[in-house]
Amino acid sequence: MNYRKDRYGNEISILGFGCMRFVKNGAKIDMQAAEEQIMAAFKSGVNYYDTAYIYPGSEEALGTILEKNKIREKVNIATKLPHYLIKNKEGLEKYFVEQCKRLKTDYIDYYLMHMLNDVQTWEKLKGLGILEWLEEKKTQGKIRQIGFSYHGNSDMFCQLIDAYDWDFCQIQYNYMDEHSQAGRTGLMHANAKGLPVVIMEPLRGGKLVTKLPKEALHIFDTYAIKRTPAEWAFRWLWNQPQVTCVLSGMNSMEMLHENLATASSVQVGELSSAEEDMLHSVVAAINSKMKVGCTGCRYCMPCPKGVDIPGTFAAYNLRYSEGKIDALSSYIMCTAMRKESAAASNCVSCGLCEKHCPQHIEIRKELQNARKELEGPIYKIARKMVALLKIYG
Repeated sequence: MNYRKDRYGNEISILGFGCMRFVKNGAKIDMQAAEEQIMAAFKSGVNYYDTAYIYPGSEEALGTILEKNKIREKVNIATKLPHYLIKNKEGLEKYFVEQCKRLKTDYIDYYLMHMLNDVQTWEKLKGLGILEWLEEKKTQGKIRQIGFSYHGNSDMFCQLIDAYDWDFCQIQYNYMDEHSQAGRTGLMHANAKGLPVVIMEPLRGGKLVTKLPKEALHIFDTYAIKRTPAEWAFRWLWNQPQVTCVLSGMNSMEMLHENLATASSVQVGELSSAEEDMLHSVVAAINSKMKVGCTGCRYCMPCPKGVDIPGTFAAYNLRYSEGKIDALSSYIMCTAMRKESAAASNCVSCGLCEKHCPQHIEIRKELQNARKELEGPIYKIARKMVALLKIYG
């Protein structure tokens, strides 16, 4: 296993175990399978295990397995505060105590604000007293390091990075999302501030393996170097020194062994220019069905009305490459899960964005097309639910 260091010099395995997708028997976690996989990962050097309050049964399963095998002190637990459920400072303590009880521990190594997607939400949490509460927990040794997980655009991500003295952060990042969500811009900004970056969705929930178009699979199959699509995706990430740890929701021993083998042999900077070009060809093949030729360069931003233009187009393109559900999920994440809406429907057709677009995209027209495709009844219900959480949570 290869390791990289966190902000304080502690070694973190470059492969982290994502505990959201444990194997299940019906609605219940298959504890035998989960234990076998976690212990196999531990014995192979994985020391970072990621869970969250809202992952059904995950915290308790992880805590039970670590306690049973007496390895709690030998691993790092990362879990997440459901800040969107919290109304006051007492709520902070309530959820933290419950999480420690589930995890059968009296401290958390890496504690994240879950889906912290805008500065306004962070300011609201500060108003509830979170700064004092976090400082108290760090002083007591109950929280070792503080970070946040993020789904949104790079501009807001950089603002959040600058809003507090974080210890680490977690972003969605893969060779398809290099210029969407926080993207490379966010990765580099976090690194410049000295923050370790944990990566989630390295395979886009498995879609970079199971939902690749035949053209992309043909590129992999005919390339001189034979690797699986998953291995190529992980090697692309670990090729970058700014990436500290990559989470994988491994729910089979086969997945685990493949990822362990890659994590034990990969080196920073190992990919040749030819291999990089091959992956660019794969991206082009995946994007061949996209509706808008947006490269995510962000020259169109910021929008005076707050529209997340690159995020909207990324979701719109997903509608035609991966389907309605993935597109809608991405669009909700980047436009609705924040204090102020970043939806395409905010556009007033001022045209300022089009003056700066190097691709000469008819942005106003395409935003309206995206709005028609993405802002249907389900999206409107999701926005109302988010608004209720903001008001009452």
